[in-house]
Amino acid sequence: MERFFNTAGPNRPEKEYTIDPLTRFDLDDILALIGQGKYFVLHAPRQTGKTSCLLALRDLLNSQGDYIAVYANVEGGQAARNNIESAIRTVCGTITEKLGLVLQSELPLSVRDKVKNLDANEMLTSLLRRLSMSLSKPLVLLLDEIDSLVGDSLVSVLRQLRAGYDDRPKAFPQSVILCGVRDVRDYRIVLSNQDIITGGSAFNIKAESLRLGNFSKEEIHELYMQHTHETGQEFDEACFPMIWEATEGQPWLVNALGREVTWSMKENRDRSVRIIPEMIYRAQEHIIYRRDTHIDILIDKLREERVRRVIEPIISGETDVDDNMIPSDDMQYVIDMGLVKRERGKPLRIANGIYREIIPRELTWSTQETLIQEPQWYERADGGIDVEKLLLDFQQFFRQNADSWIGRFDYAEAGPQLLLQAFLQRVVNGGGYIDREYGLGRKRTDLLLRKPLTDHYGGPIQRVVMELKILRKSLEATIADGLRQTAAYMDLCGSVDEGHLIIFDRTQTKAWEERIWHRLYEHAGHQIMVWGM
Repeated sequence: MERFFNTAGPNRPEKEYTIDPLTRFDLDDILALIGQGKYFVLHAPRQTGKTSCLLALRDLLNSQGDYIAVYANVEGGQAARNNIESAIRTVCGTITEKLGLVLQSELPLSVRDKVKNLDANEMLTSLLRRLSMSLSKPLVLLLDEIDSLVGDSLVSVLRQLRAGYDDRPKAFPQSVILCGVRDVRDYRIVLSNQDIITGGSAFNIKAESLRLGNFSKEEIHELYMQHTHETGQEFDEACFPMIWEATEGQPWLVNALGREVTWSMKENRDRSVRIIPEMIYRAQEHIIYRRDTHIDILIDKLREERVRRVIEPIISGETDVDDNMIPSDDMQYVIDMGLVKRERGKPLRIANGIYREIIPRELTWSTQETLIQEPQWYERADGGIDVEKLLLDFQQFFRQNADSWIGRFDYAEAGPQLLLQAFLQRVVNGGGYIDREYGLGRKRTDLLLRKPLTDHYGGPIQRVVMELKILRKSLEATIADGLRQTAAYMDLCGSVDEGHLIIFDRTQTKAWEERIWHRLYEHAGHQIMVWGM
């Protein structure tokens, strides 16, 4: 039976294309930590394969015969919130049931019954002590979704694990691996009395913090080639740089693109159809527009104030903000969620191309839905977009509505750029694409508008470069910088039909008659229309 790309739950190698989970972290290091009796953390953003890796590690440890390893997902305790008794009973119940399955024995359930009447703040420690003493081999405990627990309940679990640490391995687990989205040191736990403590203070026995990475370029290629080898369906090699740009190896996105282009796009279920780059673009658009659970989780996070403090200056390309001016706790929180990346010597940036597309679209979703312009107003006879007509209309719209519309955005500092992108998105939806480049300190937003001129794959495409800048110094200096940047972006994008530089003047005391204008410039062999707004 044909296997598929997996977008839901742990991988089943017999049913889904799979990168060996044990190759995705440093297995030698993990086995050494377990052998040394260490308690440590494995963390990664959601839907990156943490559970698949933990299950594979459990199976490896049990097959080697030196330990008894049990995997337990403690997310069920989340609903208890600050009700310690309810949460601890749930955690204890999950551990004993999973251990019973590993042992094929009722022993763990009988041990749980012996501790069920203890105080909740002692129950987990006593359970793990009794289990460890009753087993023939040292116990290794893999606790998944640990950071789904809340407040007092989370603190109780961490402190009870710490309480038995000195008794390992005879009377407490040899090793405990805590797995979640964030490192335990970054937990800011709000107790029921409103006191705030950190995870590090509640669990100061942590030896290491390991992070599960994304797929490499080679692993993406290997995953997709599994499909080719099993079905005969080929991918044009030009697809792979696009897949990397769109996902940067984020496992759910990699699998979602694969599933979309080989299955959800029904015409491609014919395995004689060769997958070409234009299909990858369309698959990406479908994923973004459909707003699957992974995308919805990301969207929901954008509403958090601590996320806004990190993302807003990136979108607006702030020049007077650097990494050091963003609160470190906020930055680490957003990095751990996988929304942004911080690389040595480079400015903070959005983590991948799909997220880079989703964020401005979502921030302007309601604006797009309420804009009244229709795509056909700007359609040329050849199916392309009359960009000059579109920008002339946007100038008037911006003049009449900028203050009221920008005031509706949660990310008001990036308001002008977001409003134009909402206007453009409304025009191209369903018939074109907008590629976006922006980042902390870039001083601009680069847009590449691509509009297929036919419905056929591989047909001609209209390509238009737009450079968006906020007027922060003299107009002459801004135009000079903008022309150089626009021409460079046009060269980078290859064959383009038009180049436009849009300069937003946010000087409230200046009359609109001074701010609204457009004129044609020539720079480095390119004709570039410059627009004042």
